[in-house]
Amino acid sequence: PSTPTAFRLQEQNMAKKQPLAFWLSSSRRLLSTGIRYPSAKAVGVLGPEIIHTPTWNKGMAMDVVERDRLGLRGLLPPRVKTIEEQVDRVMRKLREDHKDDPVEKNLYLQDLHDRNETLYHKIVHDFIDEVAPLIYTPTVGAACERFGSGFRRARGMFFSREDRGNFGAMCHNWPQENVAVVVVTDGSRILGLGDLGAHGLPIPIGKLALYVAAGGISPARVLPVVLDVGTDNETLRNDPDYVGTPEPRLQGDEYFDFVDEFVQAVVARWPHVVIQFEDFETAKAGPLLAKYRDTYRCFNDDIQGTGCVTLAGCLSAARNAGTSLKDMRVLCAGAGSAGLGVCQQLVDGMVHGGLSLEEAKSRFVICTSQGAIGPRDDDNNGPLLGPNHRRGLSAERAAWINPAVRDGASMLEVVETFKPTCLLGLAAQPAGLFTEDLVRAVASHCERPVIMPMSNPDSKSECTPAQAYEWTDGRAVVATGTGFPPVRWHDNTFTPSQCNNVYVFPGIGLAAAVAGTKTITDAMLFKAATACVDAMDQDEINEGRTFPKLSRIRDVSLAVACAVIEEGFHAGLNTLDRDLVPDAPSLCAYVKANMWIPEYAPLVQGTTASY
Repeated sequence: PSTPTAFRLQEQNMAKKQPLAFWLSSSRRLLSTGIRYPSAKAVGVLGPEIIHTPTWNKGMAMDVVERDRLGLRGLLPPRVKTIEEQVDRVMRKLREDHKDDPVEKNLYLQDLHDRNETLYHKIVHDFIDEVAPLIYTPTVGAACERFGSGFRRARGMFFSREDRGNFGAMCHNWPQENVAVVVVTDGSRILGLGDLGAHGLPIPIGKLALYVAAGGISPARVLPVVLDVGTDNETLRNDPDYVGTPEPRLQGDEYFDFVDEFVQAVVARWPHVVIQFEDFETAKAGPLLAKYRDTYRCFNDDIQGTGCVTLAGCLSAARNAGTSLKDMRVLCAGAGSAGLGVCQQLVDGMVHGGLSLEEAKSRFVICTSQGAIGPRDDDNNGPLLGPNHRRGLSAERAAWINPAVRDGASMLEVVETFKPTCLLGLAAQPAGLFTEDLVRAVASHCERPVIMPMSNPDSKSECTPAQAYEWTDGRAVVATGTGFPPVRWHDNTFTPSQCNNVYVFPGIGLAAAVAGTKTITDAMLFKAATACVDAMDQDEINEGRTFPKLSRIRDVSLAVACAVIEEGFHAGLNTLDRDLVPDAPSLCAYVKANMWIPEYAPLVQGTTASY
C-alpha cells in the first residue's frame, strides 16, 4: 500500500489476525515500508473550534481516540470515515449534483475549501485533470465576475490604500510563521476580462491551490493577496456588492510606492518567501519585474511563466514537427506583457540553440491592434509614419521592429511576405482572431504548422483545435492556452495539449522554497522549460501531445524543481548546502521529501498551534 491510510488498515487487520507477528515486526516497520507518515500537529483549541477551522477539520475522519483527546466526542456523528470515503462522496456530488454548471462546481469546491482544507487539496491532487479547470482557467474568470455577489468568507489578505503605513504590522495578522509562496494581484488585467479590482482575488487563490497540488507546497505555507489600489471599472465602482475600494486606481509614484511598501513588508515578515506577481496590467508588470527580480525571490507568471511554458511548448512542437526551435518563424498576435515576455523567452531559447540575438529576433513579427510592428516608412516627400509609429511605440515594443514587414500590415499580409511557421496568439481579444484564411495561408507554405491560440478563457481563444486541424488538413501541431477535448479528424484522434503555466510555476516556486534560491534567472526559466519537455514519455509524444499528461504533474514539477536548483548551484544562487545533495539522485530525493502530501495529520492538544 502506498498511502498511510491504506497501510493503517492493513496494520489493523494484521494486529487482529497475527498479534505476535505484528508486535515482532513493529520495530523495523518504518525502515521497511518507505511510507512517509504525517507529523502530529498541535492545536491551540479544543472542541467545536477545531471543527470550524478548515486547517484542522477532518469532519467524520476524526477517529475515536482523537475525538476523546480533543473534546469532540458527541460533536460529530458516531461513524468514522476514511479520507478515501470522503473523497468518493465529494466527487459523486461534484459530478451528479452540479454536472451542468462549472461555476456551481467552483462554488461547491470553494465551500469545501472553507470547511476542510486537507480534503479539498486531496481532491485537487487526485483529480487534477478534472478539477484544475474548475478552480482555475477557464472557470475562475466567471468566479471573479461573481466574486462580490457570491462572497461568503474572507480568504487571503487585502491591502488597501486605507492601510498605507501599516502593511508591515498587517503581515503579522496572518497566523502562519513560515509562508513560502505569496501570489499577489492588483486585479488590473484578470485573464482576458480586464480590470476587476479586488474581485481578482480568486486568481491567487486558484493559483496557490495548484501550487499545493502540483508542487507539493504545504497549504499552510501559501498566501493569496490582492492589492486594492482601486478600480477604473466604473460598473464595479457603482456595484453595491463590490468588496474593494470604489475609487479610481492609484497611478504613478503613488501606485509604485504602494507596491514597494507591500513587498518590503512581506519580505520583512517572511525573509525567504517567493513572490509571484499575477495579472498586472502591462504598464505596471514590466517595471515591477525589472525593479524586484534581481533583489528578491520573485517572478511574474504572465511574463516569465507564460514565456517559459510557451518555450516548452515550442520546443516540444518543433520536435513533433521534425524541426528545431531555432528554425521556427513566429507571428505573434499580441504585444502586451504576456506577448512580449513570451517572445523574449523564445528568443533566449533560440540564442541558446546557436543563433545570435539579432538572428533570433529577425524570426519574429509581433502584431498590435494596429497591425505588424515594422519600421518607419519614408518616401520622397519625407517621413510617412505607419499606424504603430503614429500612435507611439513604447521602448519595449520598439525593440521588436522587424524590417521585413510593413508597419501596420495585417496578419494575412505578414503570412504572405514573412512566411511564419508558428502562429502564436496572446491578444486576449474576442475569439476568432485566427481566421480560416490566415491558418490556411500558413499551412500552404509549411508542412507541419505550429498553431498556438494561447489567450484564455476560451471566449478569447484565437481559434479552436478543431478549426486548426480542419484548416490544415490534420497537419497542425496544436497547443492552447485553455483546455479543449481531443479532436476526431477523419480516422485520427488528436490530443491538443493545454500550454498551461501549471507545468512550470509550481516547480519554480518549489525550487526557490526548498533550495533558498536567491533570485530566479532567465537561465533557470530555460532549464525549467527543457525539463518540462524532457519529462514527456514516448506514449505522450505518439499521441501528438506537446506536454505531459496533467495527471503526472507532480513528476513534472519535481523534474522542473531539480533542474532549477541545479542551475542555482551552477550560478551560486542557492543557500542550500551542495554537500547535502551531492548528485542528481540525492537532490531528487531531497526535493521529493519536502513535497507536502494531502493526508490527515494526527492532532494533539498544545498551547501553541502548529501548521
